Amino acid sequence: MDGQFNDLMAEIGQKARAAAAELAFASSERKAAALQAAAAAVWARRDEILDANILDMAYGEEKGLSPAMLDRLMLNDTRLRGIADALRQVAEQRDPVGRVLAEWDRPNGLHIQRVATPLGVVGVIYESRPNVTADAGALCLKAGNAVILRGGSESFHSSEALHDCMVQGLREAGLPEAAIQLVPTRDRAMVAEMLRATAFIDVIVPRGGKGLVGLVQAEARVPVFAHLEGICHVYADRDADLEKARRVVLNAKTRRTGICGAAECLLIDWQFYTKHGAVLVEDLLAAGVEVRTEGALLKVPGTLPAGPDDFGREFLDKIIAIKLVDGVDEAIAHIRKYGSNHTEAILTENDATAARFFERLDSAILMRNASTQFADGGEFGMGGEIGIATGKLHARGPVGADQLCSFKYLVTGDGTIRT
Repeated sequence: MDGQFNDLMAEIGQKARAAAAELAFASSERKAAALQAAAAAVWARRDEILDANILDMAYGEEKGLSPAMLDRLMLNDTRLRGIADALRQVAEQRDPVGRVLAEWDRPNGLHIQRVATPLGVVGVIYESRPNVTADAGALCLKAGNAVILRGGSESFHSSEALHDCMVQGLREAGLPEAAIQLVPTRDRAMVAEMLRATAFIDVIVPRGGKGLVGLVQAEARVPVFAHLEGICHVYADRDADLEKARRVVLNAKTRRTGICGAAECLLIDWQFYTKHGAVLVEDLLAAGVEVRTEGALLKVPGTLPAGPDDFGREFLDKIIAIKLVDGVDEAIAHIRKYGSNHTEAILTENDATAARFFERLDSAILMRNASTQFADGGEFGMGGEIGIATGKLHARGPVGADQLCSFKYLVTGDGTIRT
């Protein structure tokens, strides 16, 4: 069995390498044409995709996925339109390949340029969200990379249908169909094969829960763009505007609870609480959110005692941990202890306090008076993302087409020799 998957990985990997060599010099026009054609195919074939998604939803329900996870899995006309729109947005972006990142002349007569180049072959391992099939395929193609996609078992049929649309786009644009490949099996053995495939894959991007990403980080021999967890915090400062705070907190938690940008912990300054009471807690309870807290906030009817693991936990559900803190420094200390370096938001009208929060925290994304649900490449104007990288090497925050490039140096002389 292991030999079977090793052979499959070699076959996919060799095709990806060959495709990457061709994509490295593919014209911007052909790449854009492939993405526009893929977008048209997604919309034209939406009934086929939705039928495939029905099979996946049934499979997910049988597996006992939570409502939030089923929401991540579910497709409808609105979401398919969003997928098609994201493909078009990526198509219309400037081509990141060949950009001159820096250039200078040396006294020795050399002219040096640092130029953006594709990474090569990207491996994406993801769970649940079938839209990643299109997002990752589009962004890798835009950056001149071949991509090997290994979707979750629960999104198998939806991912296949979306992948067919991406391949249709490649075909219509005259680009190699192997530029975007989908692993054709649910067997987890292929995950292990990808993690060891140093001969074929240049970087792995894991996108999923703590179990998946932890496995990838622990076992990968291929370099990894880390995206561990979205333990996102919102801090309501003593100088927060009440109505802004109410609006942002509700949106950050409840808009979509199953995404990595959903708020998982609310920190409330004691002076805000003294001035405004438990209004933020009551808003969440009224919206059907389970509130786990401690101390004075347990007096609010409907709250539950927080367990030892509730702070620093990614619920991905209508559950939030809430704590009272004494000022911005205590909020910062809490986030440093329990956060995952993903996204944190401060609600305040005080410029100095906001600057302190921004300066002293090192999460990939820091926000002021805005919902953490904006932690998304599409909302950043990137036309989509392949994930939110929480590590510090190469890529950080939303990973779009620019972040899927490396660079090389082009050095020009005129018979120049070194003495």
